[in-house]
Amino acid sequence: MGDMEKLLEGSSVSQSVGKKVIDIVSNLMNGDPQVLSGLTNRLIRLVDNLALKLDFQGDSGILSSTSLVLAVRTVDWTNFPETSIEIFNTDNVQLRGISRSRVKRSASAMGSVDLPSSLTAGLSPEEKQQASRVQFTFYINNSLFKDSSLDNQTAVSAVLGSSVANLSISNLKENITFTISHMNLSLDNSTSCVFWSFTKNNGSGGWDDTGCSVVTATPEHTTCSCNHLTSFAILLDLSREGVPDPLQSKILTFITYIGCGISSVFLAVTLITYMLFEKLLRDIPAKILVQLCFSLLLLNLLFLLDGWLSDYNNNNLCISTAFFLHYFLLSSFTWAGLEALHMYLSIVRVFTPYLSRYMLKFSLMGWGVPLIVVVTTLAVDKNNYGLVQFGNYTGGTADNFCWLRNDIAYYVGVVAYFVLVFVLCLIVFIVVMVQLSRIKKQNPHNQSPNRSAMTDVRSIVGLVLLLGLTWGLALFSWGEIRLPALYLFTIFNSLLGLFVFIFHCAVKENVRRMWRMYLCCGNMRLAENSEWSRTATHNKSSNLSAAPKTISVLQHSNRSSTVASDHTNSSSSVFVDSGISDRSNSDVVLNEIHRRSQSQQGEP
Repeated sequence: MGDMEKLLEGSSVSQSVGKKVIDIVSNLMNGDPQVLSGLTNRLIRLVDNLALKLDFQGDSGILSSTSLVLAVRTVDWTNFPETSIEIFNTDNVQLRGISRSRVKRSASAMGSVDLPSSLTAGLSPEEKQQASRVQFTFYINNSLFKDSSLDNQTAVSAVLGSSVANLSISNLKENITFTISHMNLSLDNSTSCVFWSFTKNNGSGGWDDTGCSVVTATPEHTTCSCNHLTSFAILLDLSREGVPDPLQSKILTFITYIGCGISSVFLAVTLITYMLFEKLLRDIPAKILVQLCFSLLLLNLLFLLDGWLSDYNNNNLCISTAFFLHYFLLSSFTWAGLEALHMYLSIVRVFTPYLSRYMLKFSLMGWGVPLIVVVTTLAVDKNNYGLVQFGNYTGGTADNFCWLRNDIAYYVGVVAYFVLVFVLCLIVFIVVMVQLSRIKKQNPHNQSPNRSAMTDVRSIVGLVLLLGLTWGLALFSWGEIRLPALYLFTIFNSLLGLFVFIFHCAVKENVRRMWRMYLCCGNMRLAENSEWSRTATHNKSSNLSAAPKTISVLQHSNRSSTVASDHTNSSSSVFVDSGISDRSNSDVVLNEIHRRSQSQQGEP
């Protein structure tokens, strides 16, 4: 194997060398299947690599041996022609530049395939330039493709493969169908369409029927068609390779679509709750939360529609879909970063948040900065957006998605942007934790005696979700931990809307109180003049009576006392509005003090 691979290291391979390689592979296929089982994937890739580098005269070249046929044809990538092949035996291979539909079809062909002229319509300009040749492989002897998971009652036909410069091509206007002949089957036999997966059976390879179906089947011939889906992880798939195992890709897809559907529902409930009850929107963190939820909701809905819209094969529609998906992804990152910035300004810089038109400035940044990025990406080249394929599966299938096609645009406009926001959020998270721990030690009398370790854990988890730190799992999707990282990334981020609802809506006492006051009936309904309301009002009044004095003292004290005093109030307010505090009375008091301070410093 090593010697053959060295023969193919150059930029081109002569027909004589190529014929030797084909003969060697053919002879190996007649060897012991148990010995071949560990070499299957390497041999398949060796033949594919030979097809890319084979040098031949004219517009086509054919190499054949007793068990293997390799046919290659050069094509004009600017005007891809219809191409068909029929293999009758190793000495009779018909490679044509027109569709077999225009030629009388022979029923005796061992294998055949048609490639339509629209085959490269969904490729990027860079990929189209690579599509300078098409290649076909036909393995007459299937001993190379032994799957240990199959029983002895399963028979595998000859194996036919086709590709365009080893590119992944799917979402075609005209489907590609493969027809393969097999031994005569009785009516009791059933046929299945499968493709070879390099990752099955612990990397040794195996047959997989995921996304494949039988089009027609007779005792002599079977025609097959395959398709695949897309997982949420591709939005931050740093490798841009997708998930190579179709089964894992399908599982991730199910998790993604179920999670995004659930998140969309709960994000909508969260938005309706905060916008329906004006009292919940009086504080800056709550306003930022609403903007983040709105962005996440549109991101989830657009992602759910993306795969469906990509099937229309409309380039302008696909570009628009990818443009807005990119925009709402960046806006979600940005609002998470602005939440982190607000925490930093509130807790570390103290009075800095009380600036004029504070939320207006945040809104311009939250929606404006991502808009600048995506408009610039589109202005540089509109083809930066469009249809892309992830997952190069054996059999010519791949995942379809309307997204960023250009790697530079992706790494600059998504990855770099995300890393900057993620680093900001992570630094702020650490600073906030350290600062609040210091405040907790300096002011132990301000801590609730009923606050447990589990409450602190819940608070930290709420902050992690709010700051979007779960997106950071994409940074670990490399090497051996790639698949576990992709699963964690998909689960946490597709369900992010549900988690936001739980930690920043459902567990907050003031939100549940509003639900009970205005949405519940019967025994569940809470009257506005209930015992809790009277107690909260009384506590708020008594506490607020001291608030003006506190503020007055702050204005005449030295700088150090100002910082220390406001640390307590500001940090508490942030924690209350971020789902950290579980004390309803302090929620009312601290928020009111927060607003009183704002009114003196200038309304944001």
